Amino acid sequence: MSETTTPDLQTRIFTLGPDEDPSADGRFAKWLNAEGIGFHEGTFDPEDIPLYLQAYRADERVLWGVHDTAQPAEALDADFPVATYGTMVHTLNVGAALIDAHQITAVTVRASHRRQGILRSMMTRDLREARERGLSVAILTASEATIYGRFGFGCATLTHSIEVDVRERFEVTARATGTTTLVAREHAVRLAEQVFSAFDASTFGSVGRQYAYARRASGEWGRERPVEDRAVRLAVHYDAAGTPAGYVTYRFAGWETTPYTVKVVDLVASTPSAYLELWRYLGSLDLVQVVTWDEARRDDALPWALRDRRCYGVKGTDDVLWVRMLDVPAALGQRSYRGSGKIVLEVLDDLGLANGSFSLVVADGVAVVEQLEGAQTADVTLTVNALGSLYLGGVQASTLAAAGGLTAHTDDAVALLDALFGLAQEPYCITHF
Repeated sequence: MSETTTPDLQTRIFTLGPDEDPSADGRFAKWLNAEGIGFHEGTFDPEDIPLYLQAYRADERVLWGVHDTAQPAEALDADFPVATYGTMVHTLNVGAALIDAHQITAVTVRASHRRQGILRSMMTRDLREARERGLSVAILTASEATIYGRFGFGCATLTHSIEVDVRERFEVTARATGTTTLVAREHAVRLAEQVFSAFDASTFGSVGRQYAYARRASGEWGRERPVEDRAVRLAVHYDAAGTPAGYVTYRFAGWETTPYTVKVVDLVASTPSAYLELWRYLGSLDLVQVVTWDEARRDDALPWALRDRRCYGVKGTDDVLWVRMLDVPAALGQRSYRGSGKIVLEVLDDLGLANGSFSLVVADGVAVVEQLEGAQTADVTLTVNALGSLYLGGVQASTLAAAGGLTAHTDDAVALLDALFGLAQEPYCITHF
């Protein structure tokens, strides 16, 4: 389908059927290379296009391109979009259920076409249509943190970048369980998908992974191209019953890097003991002095399991998942809560998708949510951004109130929200898209 944005700008939206042209001259390759321009990547190798096409088709992605028909003769032809946008649907773990979430990805606007309303046009149309299709939340991972707040997204999960000194003083004190071993490349994707499935089902805030993820995580695909990355190793932890319960993929940074460093590519553990055993394995690698990882939990158990917790250093904090409410009653009604209570929320949404007053009644962790008609007295007024941040429990209502995104109208409202939305562990997402 297509839609004219201005006389010279045309939005074209397409999915990838079985007869899609896999050549370098096809519309998919031109869309892919246009996205690459936005993220400063090189032109894709023609022989790689069919593999990317297979991956995008498996994810059932919907691709948007904005085309300019009035560029100079020397410019890239009009079949190359000046802006790209993509969507797909994967699950989001909200405790009581794995719900379908509308994922937004591949957002680029070429420098020559900035500040012409292109992104706003695509985003507002897409969010409206996603809501009409029955999706209750939209999610994204942001390369720039300043873009998406104006569209109602709130930062919902965070991770730490860590550096662990694994020299002589490194020791995991927990009792050793199971066994951890390197696995052959031909089993890597299957094992990675199996372990992640168990992790995803048990981890609040986790997002289901796209087709390429296990292939890149396992080294079957490299980061830059869908060809084998021979520097990546994959070790799997098997529990006492012989079930794969965790894996870590890693690469050595090179002898020119000092201290000698191993970088974790992906680490997924479906049980706390598997997590510690993977770190016991990493700490046992010969000739390695430091292990780095960019996706540790903020409430990581590892430093508390070390003989010397000073081996563990936090080098930075990164936002991962951003959440945007599309259907407040559906989204809040599907989530699990702690305890019981009743509260009326007034949600402010500049785009008009999720605004209104809503009654949230929780009994023993199960919610009933109704939209209230007419003038209502709210216990709390909050922006749709703040509700997105609150939704997974990664940010407390009291923090949002202090930041100005939430205003309480009754004395106990903030404390009640903190209690209802609270989690035993922070929400945790290690899926980027």
